[in-house]
Amino acid sequence: MPAATWIDAVAHRLHRHWRTVDADVLEDVATDLWRDPRLRAMTPAEAAVDWLRPVATGLRQGSSSRPGQG
Repeated sequence: MPAATWIDAVAHRLHRHWRTVDADVLEDVATDLWRDPRLRAMTPAEAAVDWLRPVATGLRQGSSSRPGQG
Protein backbone atom coordinates (compact mmCIF):
# COMPACT_ATOMS: atom_id res chain seq x y z
CA MET A 1 0.00 0.00 0.00
CA PRO A 2 1.39 3.43 -0.87
CA ALA A 3 2.56 5.51 2.09
CA ALA A 4 0.08 8.33 1.46
CA THR A 5 -2.87 5.90 1.40
CA TRP A 6 -1.71 4.16 4.59
CA ILE A 7 -1.17 7.49 6.38
CA ASP A 8 -4.57 8.82 5.32
CA ALA A 9 -6.28 5.64 6.50
CA VAL A 10 -4.52 5.71 9.88
CA ALA A 11 -5.32 9.41 10.33
CA HIS A 12 -8.98 8.68 9.57
CA ARG A 13 -9.00 5.86 12.12
CA LEU A 14 -7.39 8.12 14.74
CA HIS A 15 -9.98 10.80 13.99
CA ARG A 16 -12.71 8.29 14.86
CA HIS A 17 -11.13 8.11 18.34
CA TRP A 18 -10.23 11.81 18.71
CA ARG A 19 -12.92 13.76 16.86
CA THR A 20 -11.86 17.11 18.32
CA VAL A 21 -8.17 16.85 17.33
CA ASP A 22 -7.22 18.80 14.21
CA ALA A 23 -6.94 16.59 11.11
CA ASP A 24 -3.45 17.98 10.36
CA VAL A 25 -2.23 16.89 13.79
CA LEU A 26 -3.63 13.39 13.27
CA GLU A 27 -1.97 13.20 9.87
CA ASP A 28 1.34 14.15 11.51
CA VAL A 29 0.82 11.38 14.08
CA ALA A 30 -0.02 8.90 11.30
CA THR A 31 3.15 9.96 9.45
CA ASP A 32 5.18 9.25 12.60
CA LEU A 33 3.51 5.85 12.87
CA TRP A 34 4.44 5.10 9.25
CA ARG A 35 8.09 5.56 10.22
CA ASP A 36 7.81 2.65 12.68
CA PRO A 37 8.57 -0.53 10.69
CA ARG A 38 6.52 -2.68 13.07
CA LEU A 39 3.41 -0.54 12.62
CA ARG A 40 4.01 -0.02 8.90
CA ALA A 41 3.87 -3.81 8.42
CA MET A 42 0.29 -3.79 9.74
CA THR A 43 -2.87 -2.68 8.00
CA PRO A 44 -3.82 0.92 8.81
CA ALA A 45 -6.64 -0.26 11.08
CA GLU A 46 -4.38 -2.69 12.93
CA ALA A 47 -1.67 -0.05 13.37
CA ALA A 48 -4.11 2.53 14.71
CA VAL A 49 -5.68 0.04 17.14
CA ASP A 50 -2.25 -1.13 18.30
CA TRP A 51 -1.04 2.43 18.88
CA LEU A 52 -4.28 3.40 20.62
CA ARG A 53 -4.26 0.34 22.90
CA PRO A 54 -2.60 2.14 25.87
CA VAL A 55 -5.10 4.99 25.52
CA ALA A 56 -8.07 2.65 25.23
CA THR A 57 -7.02 0.75 28.34
CA GLY A 58 -6.36 3.92 30.32
CA LEU A 59 -2.59 3.51 30.49
CA ARG A 60 -0.31 6.45 29.81
CA GLN A 61 3.05 5.84 28.28
CA GLY A 62 4.72 9.22 27.94
CA SER A 63 3.55 11.78 25.44
CA SER A 64 2.81 9.20 22.73
CA SER A 65 -0.73 8.80 24.04
CA ARG A 66 -1.52 12.48 23.47
CA PRO A 67 -1.52 13.67 19.86
CA GLY A 68 -0.01 17.07 19.28
CA GLN A 69 1.95 16.92 22.53
CA GLY A 70 5.55 16.04 23.13
